[in-house]
Amino acid sequence: MFVTRVHSIPFRNILSCWNARLPSALRKNPLRVKAFIIALVFGMVVACQSLGALPRGTEILWDTYGVPHIYGKDARSAFYAFGWAQMQSHGDLLLRLYGQARGRGAEYWGEKYLESDKWTLTMGVPSRARSWYEAQNPSFRSYLDGFAQGINAYVKENPNLIDDSVEVVLPVKGEDVLAHLQRVLHFTFMVNPEQVLGISKQKSKAGSNGWSIAPKRSASGNAMLLANPHLPWSDLFLWYEAQITAPGIDAYGASLVGIPVLNIAFNENLGWTHTVNTHDGWDAYELKRFGDGYMYDGKVRPFETKTIELKVKLPDGTLRSEPLEIKSSVHGPVVTQKDGKPIALRVVGLDRPGALEQWWDMARAQNLSQFQEVLRRLQLPMFTVMYADREGHIMHLFNGQVPVHSQGDFKYWQGIIPGDTSKTLWTKIHPYQDLPRVIDPPSGWLQNANDPPWTTTFPLAIKPDDYPPYMAPRFMDFRAQRSARMLDEDEKISFDEMIEYKHSTRMELADRILDDLIAATRKSGNEMAKRAATVLERWDRQANADSKGAVLFATWAQEIDFDKAFSKPWVERLPRTTPDGLVNPTDAVALLETAATKVEKAYGKLDVAWGEVFRLKYGNVDLPGNGGDGDLGIFRVINFAPSKEGKFQPVAGDSYVAAIEFSKPVRAMALIGYGNATQPGSRHATQQLPMVAQKKLRPVWRARDEITDHLEDRKVF
Repeated sequence: MFVTRVHSIPFRNILSCWNARLPSALRKNPLRVKAFIIALVFGMVVACQSLGALPRGTEILWDTYGVPHIYGKDARSAFYAFGWAQMQSHGDLLLRLYGQARGRGAEYWGEKYLESDKWTLTMGVPSRARSWYEAQNPSFRSYLDGFAQGINAYVKENPNLIDDSVEVVLPVKGEDVLAHLQRVLHFTFMVNPEQVLGISKQKSKAGSNGWSIAPKRSASGNAMLLANPHLPWSDLFLWYEAQITAPGIDAYGASLVGIPVLNIAFNENLGWTHTVNTHDGWDAYELKRFGDGYMYDGKVRPFETKTIELKVKLPDGTLRSEPLEIKSSVHGPVVTQKDGKPIALRVVGLDRPGALEQWWDMARAQNLSQFQEVLRRLQLPMFTVMYADREGHIMHLFNGQVPVHSQGDFKYWQGIIPGDTSKTLWTKIHPYQDLPRVIDPPSGWLQNANDPPWTTTFPLAIKPDDYPPYMAPRFMDFRAQRSARMLDEDEKISFDEMIEYKHSTRMELADRILDDLIAATRKSGNEMAKRAATVLERWDRQANADSKGAVLFATWAQEIDFDKAFSKPWVERLPRTTPDGLVNPTDAVALLETAATKVEKAYGKLDVAWGEVFRLKYGNVDLPGNGGDGDLGIFRVINFAPSKEGKFQPVAGDSYVAAIEFSKPVRAMALIGYGNATQPGSRHATQQLPMVAQKKLRPVWRARDEITDHLEDRKVF
């Protein structure tokens, strides 16, 4: 088959060309000429394959939502095609992210990337990426090379479709993929400069919902899975939806842009999603200086010091150089100072280079036993794993590389740790069997909304007292309570109901506290407060586009101190009904007066509709919004930021969403709210945003006939 076309030139044209150049004796025997050319082309193909070139027979089918369905002749071919596909959809972004992962953003694009470069280089990302690359399984290393080659080949064939400014990153190499992985996982998700400079381990807006529903609680008798990460709608947090099919794999899901494997996925037999878990994978150590060194176990140790030359591109195109001195202790690099004392950072997982291969093999697994065998490698530094499969199993794993500590509880390790003794220096992580995990609980359902593993289901299936006190904290916020409530109150959940629940904008906080607030206002509020109470009485307690009262309530909630507002604080023995009650009704009413004044001044009325204020404005699209902040107990999370004229626009929240039922065949619906492309001119940027406004998902096409029925483009390699 492969000899019928060479670089899209028909065989008869090759024959004519060669006939003109062959001796007359050969020209008189066309069969000999044909045999000669076949042998020659066969030899060229074999030679190219031995040099790592892409085998023939690989293609990308693009559906009408811009989702690439990759069919690889082998695994390496699939990686090549995935690199190509990501460039077609996100090429400018991908190359910029790879340039930053090298610690050369300022050199390529100027001063605005200087702090990012300093962080990346101080953390040793580029040098570690090179060692990680050498440590890869040889076959998987060739896959990374294939992904990089797909990136490079796309630009070579489509130079006018990529911004000139980012082409400086080319050529991309396999080690660039691993540098990007580290920058995303270890030095953004797990720890980032803002946390370190403020020495804060407070939760970021990166979060997720995840559900696993067993057959006993499913209306169809099939297990179901809900994947629902909440990430920023920009930069390295963007999801890319795809299907990858090659020998040994047929998986559908999403990866973060620049990652060559699916991070959340399902196949015909099983699937998983991730949530950001309450995992402590880094610690800040305060060092005691002594001369040019630091004290450790009663002795003076010298800092390891090296200097890296940073280059910064100036507006005129020239480069300036400046030195970056990096000091490290036995704990890790010194990242800041507090009260004049150096603070060193220690991060888990920097000696575990196999995360990408683990994700790849998770997607290749066909049952729970195989899946757990892959998980036992513990190459992923963090993330809860929520799992379901065709056989009806469901699982929640508090996954991560958890340091083994000799002392302290979770709160202790959230602070600054004394660095002058080896007693506080962790050197090992807990093995897989030590991690909180539940399989097939009696309840028939599992949930995680970034709460600790203890509250994944009820009755409790994982008891916190069975684990070290530093494993995870103990709390359950309003979004997690809302999540558990919806699952627990429905004995038989249908696929359509799961999607409906996924879009729930009901505020658990309002259900908990609104009646008390209205009663207190009727008793002691002024005229403004009582008008506000009337609006709140009529409100549906949701954050839908037409909900009137939601803006007022959310404005009031911003005024209160969640840690001090409730007469009954959260208690572990009542995890789903506390906190409750107003500790100071008079103060709560006064804050309602303040909130009402703000709303009326900004919008001219107290009962302004939620969608009039909170807009789904992204790119050139501007639609009435729904959903809101998870702190309000909303399951459908969309985080809004101030825009113009008192309006708000989305910056984070619901990103990739997938609802999966393990029927025969698998049934799935999905959505990427901001679209599956960012390249200028792509019609797939913002294409799916109207469905966010409508609270809908779209069908997932996995079978080849479905894909060809909705085919937009085809690329054959």
